[in-house]
Amino acid sequence: MKKLLALSLCLAAAVALAFAEDAKPAADAQAAPAAAPEVNADLSYSIGMLFGNNIKSAGLQINPDNFLAGVMDVVNGKTPKYTLEQAQGAIQTALMAIQQKKAADNLAAGNAFLDGNKKKAGVKVTASGLQYEVLAEGKGAKPKSDDTVKVNYEGKLLNGTVFDSSIQRGEPAVFPLDGVIPGWTEAIQLMPVGSKYRLYVPSNLAYGEAGAGNVIEPNSVLIFEVELLSIEPKPAPDAGEAAPADQPKN
Repeated sequence: MKKLLALSLCLAAAVALAFAEDAKPAADAQAAPAAAPEVNADLSYSIGMLFGNNIKSAGLQINPDNFLAGVMDVVNGKTPKYTLEQAQGAIQTALMAIQQKKAADNLAAGNAFLDGNKKKAGVKVTASGLQYEVLAEGKGAKPKSDDTVKVNYEGKLLNGTVFDSSIQRGEPAVFPLDGVIPGWTEAIQLMPVGSKYRLYVPSNLAYGEAGAGNVIEPNSVLIFEVELLSIEPKPAPDAGEAAPADQPKN
């Protein structure tokens, strides 16, 4: 939301500046008869295209006549209908309404998916609501919540969009279990090393109402295929530090 507001304001300033620069007479031609400024058709179209792209990507519905009137009032130096603060407030209100609708729609779609998915053969459900399938069961140790693990994984949205993949990057990921989303922290502790699970992570165990970036919308259910490769060794204590058991007692 903040990025859209900032970019819209920057574009508005660019439009005003471009028109103002076009309207200035050349320094060495001030005595010549005034001529109508040349309109740069490519620039005009490009600015309009950028505005349109931001409006569409944000999901905003606008009235083209009112939109153009707002642009031209600023460009022509007229007093705008609203103050800058009022305009920003109107955009923020509209964007919040869009986000709230997305969150509600995604929550309903996610709940419907999970309700149907848990009835499928092989799908297990934990007390938290996490769902998972065992694709391959390893024989190694199971990680603890304070362990660091190495995994290969791929994450998808319900529509099949891949939003993250160590497989595509060609390099396994290493991370502490207490530094990831709750659904991962719980699920990977269920997996012996060498296992491969498919996880169905409810939004409250993933990124919740906030979502993540421009891809994971609010209240999104996430699907992961995760292969647990290893539990990483814990770092040895510094040589100059005594281990806790060896510290002197008072």
